Amino acid sequence: MHTAAKLARFGDRLISLIAAGLIMLLLLYGGYSLWDTAMLYRGAFLSNDLLEFKPAENGDPDSNPTLEELQAINPDVCAWLTIDGTNIDYPVVIGEDNMEYVNKDVYGEFALSGAIFLDSSNSRDISDSYTLIYGHHMANGAMFGDVVEFVNTDYFNDHTSGTLYLTDATYSIELFACVQVDAYDSVIYNPAAQAGDVSELLNYVNEIAVQSRYIGVQPSDQVIGLSTCSEATTNGRVVLFGRLTRMS
Repeated sequence: MHTAAKLARFGDRLISLIAAGLIMLLLLYGGYSLWDTAMLYRGAFLSNDLLEFKPAENGDPDSNPTLEELQAINPDVCAWLTIDGTNIDYPVVIGEDNMEYVNKDVYGEFALSGAIFLDSSNSRDISDSYTLIYGHHMANGAMFGDVVEFVNTDYFNDHTSGTLYLTDATYSIELFACVQVDAYDSVIYNPAAQAGDVSELLNYVNEIAVQSRYIGVQPSDQVIGLSTCSEATTNGRVVLFGRLTRMS
C-alpha cells in the first residue's frame, strides 16, 4: 500500500513536470514568434527618423537636400518613391545585384523586410526607357504589399498617381496597367531589352493586363514598373506600371 502511494505521488509529480515543461515550451515559442514578427517588420513601415529624409513635395530639386543627406549615409540611395493614397512611400536603393537588398534595409543593415530597390541593370539616374523597382509583399500594406491591391478594379481606379524624387529631378507617375506574371517572365524582368523605346513592353502589357486605363502612353515615353510577390503562386508576381514624366 505504501509503495502504491509513493508511485502515485511520483506519477503526479511527473505529470506536473511534463505539464510545466509544455507550458514553458509554449511560452518560449510564443516569445520567439513575437521576436520573429518584430524582426520581419522592423523597418517595413516608414519610421519618423526615415521620414525626415523624404524630399519636399513641391517638385523643386533645390528643396530636396534631405535625400542627399540620406545618400551620405548610404550612397546606394538613388530616389524616393511615393504612390498616392497607399503605404508605398520609401527611399529607393540600387545594389550590385538584385539580391543585395532583399534582406538589407535602406541603411545597409540586416532586415528581413529588405528595402525598395532598383533593378541592378537600370541606371540610377532613371534615364532608361524602362525602370523596374522591387519590394517585398508584406502584410498590412508594408513595403510593396499594396501593389497586389491593384489587381482589384476599384483599388486600381482609385489610385492613379505617384511621384519619383531624385536629388536633381522630380518625376510624376501616371499608373496605367497591372499584370500578373511569373518571376521568369523575359519581357517584364529584362529592362535592358527595352532600350530605345518601350513598344515591345507596351504591346505585351496590353495583352496580359488584369487592370488597365488609357492614358496615351507612347513608345518613346519612360515607363516604371513596381514588382512584388503574389500570394497565389510560388513564383507569381504582380507588377504595376506607370508613365514617368519629368516635372523639374
